[in-house]
Amino acid sequence: MNGRRPISAALLGAALLLVTACGGGGGAGDDGKGKSDKAEANKPSQAVVTVAPKDGADAVATSGALKITADKGKLTEVKVADSKGNPVEGDITGGTSWTPAHHLAASTKYKVHAVAKDKDGRESAKDSTFTTLTPKNTFVGTFTPEDGSKVGVGMPFSIRFTRGITHPEDVVKAITVKTEPAVAVEPHWFGNDRIDFRPEKYWASGTEVTVKLNLDGVEGRPGVYGKQVRTVKFTIGRSQVSTVDAKTHMMTVERDGKTLKKIPVTTGKPGYETWEGQMVMSEKLTVTRMNGETVGYGGEYDIKDVPHAIRLTNSGTFIHGNYWGGDAFGNYNASHGCVGLRDVRGGYDSKISAAWFFNQSMIGDVVIVKNTHDKTVAADNGFNGWNMSWADWTK
Repeated sequence: MNGRRPISAALLGAALLLVTACGGGGGAGDDGKGKSDKAEANKPSQAVVTVAPKDGADAVATSGALKITADKGKLTEVKVADSKGNPVEGDITGGTSWTPAHHLAASTKYKVHAVAKDKDGRESAKDSTFTTLTPKNTFVGTFTPEDGSKVGVGMPFSIRFTRGITHPEDVVKAITVKTEPAVAVEPHWFGNDRIDFRPEKYWASGTEVTVKLNLDGVEGRPGVYGKQVRTVKFTIGRSQVSTVDAKTHMMTVERDGKTLKKIPVTTGKPGYETWEGQMVMSEKLTVTRMNGETVGYGGEYDIKDVPHAIRLTNSGTFIHGNYWGGDAFGNYNASHGCVGLRDVRGGYDSKISAAWFFNQSMIGDVVIVKNTHDKTVAADNGFNGWNMSWADWTK
């Protein structure tokens, strides 16, 4: 005997009954809500996510093909990225539709992850991949100024395309121009293969300009796609604007709004008048050859060693050193349309007018010519869009 009192069968039975009642056990008192709640919690989401194009698709168009939608629910998350992890920006519209903010790159594999919730908060996800088309025909743009350059206040950002563009709006959307300090910059097309960007007035000195070319995958014309992704940065230098008066035969050089120097010049003689208007320096040549045949003047002249030449138009207008002009400078107009400054053959004298002006000038500086009685230079003849009103530029 261990001294403990034995438990009666009646007490043991009562204890078991109490345990059974407390445990729930599915007896007569169970209303079934436990099972119902669990089943409801495990019910799949009613939201359905659809991704176009279909999973694994190839040769997908770079524009208009990608769209993500949700039915019986709202999109809560959309991630699209290329194989390097670069994201594609986009917007959810009305909670049920997502489209990319811009075109996609060509020959690129993309991954899609999208999530939607139904009215009860249950989530449904969709993951897929697709690859964009590989174009048979492409175009690129050559641009001015170059990355990292410093230019004068008149220099636009100009792009010349290797193929004529018939979808200009799509190309413009793929080019962004930002400045510091901020200023409105607008594009203008010259024909179908050139676009220039500029502000309403000359750039402010010190402005930092950043241009992003996101042309890869842009369909510039049917079946012809861009293939460039570039960021170009350039800086606007000090302000230099020079005014040539063909009547007085003088040029006034202004630096940051103050007169720096006045220089005697000669401009185009009767029948060969110099264009009027605002012209932007686009090229500087220490010495160059000038042949009348290249500008439609036959064999009237062929000078193989023109010193200190600065190009103002594509058609052949320069402001340059002139060692053969005699006493024309400051007295009368004797050139075939260029602006001539006194110089010496070989250009060795750094103190003479042409050398001084050449050394003080940079690409993008402005030369304004007036009182020649000729017509205004065409806006696309060089970088001379400043001769257009802002209203015409932005049409």
